[in-house]
Amino acid sequence: MGEPKKLSKSTLSVIIIVKNEEHDIRACLESVSWADEIIVLDSGSEDNTLSIAKEFTGKIYTSADWKGFGVQKNRALGYATCDWVLSLDADERVSDDLRQEISNAILSEKLVTYKLPRLSSFCGKYMRHSGWWPDYVTRLFKRGEASFSNDLVHERLIFQGEATKFNAPLLHVTYKDLDEVISKINHYSALGARNSFQKGQRGSLIAAITHGIWAFIRTYLLRAGFLDGAEGLMLAVSNAEVTYYRYLKLSYLSNLD
Repeated sequence: MGEPKKLSKSTLSVIIIVKNEEHDIRACLESVSWADEIIVLDSGSEDNTLSIAKEFTGKIYTSADWKGFGVQKNRALGYATCDWVLSLDADERVSDDLRQEISNAILSEKLVTYKLPRLSSFCGKYMRHSGWWPDYVTRLFKRGEASFSNDLVHERLIFQGEATKFNAPLLHVTYKDLDEVISKINHYSALGARNSFQKGQRGSLIAAITHGIWAFIRTYLLRAGFLDGAEGLMLAVSNAEVTYYRYLKLSYLSNLD
């Protein structure tokens, strides 16, 4: 595929929040090295994340008082100066076809937000079922037209109107092995419980069990996770576990209230 035409009217900022992402950040930054501006906001990395980031951009900032993904992404957004903004996570990569779509889209004078179909991997396999594809995420928007919700986890982009869908995938290299699966089950269940608690929700053991079972059924049967083979079963089990522990942790927070 040929190089995208040089942008003459609109410019693009890429914003990425990081912490200890040395295993992912290089591939992410390489995939957007063509952007006009790359903003990296760190929240206290202790590995080589920042030294790698410095190879691609001088616009590296630090904000160690972590208040959640939504708040941190809004902070990163505040540093952006270009016409358009693309928000990425460190374990995501912009494919060549998606780069071309983005380059064409930001020349638009009418559309202001775009949804990207995200193709995610689980233990080395890209998942085409299990509710993971197409996992549309709204990440490209005209600066000043959108901001992020202040949720601790599973933040969303807040904007007016409808987002236009892209065709080319945003690649998401997540859950590289079972150790990472187990680690993220603990991490995301804790964040999810805190987020739900702050919104006034309460949990119980019965809720943990029933929601966990339902998460498995939804992933493996209703969303055809069985078509993803062994990884589909593994993903369904991990979804059930993270849901179970989220509601269980929420019940403990409820008891402390």
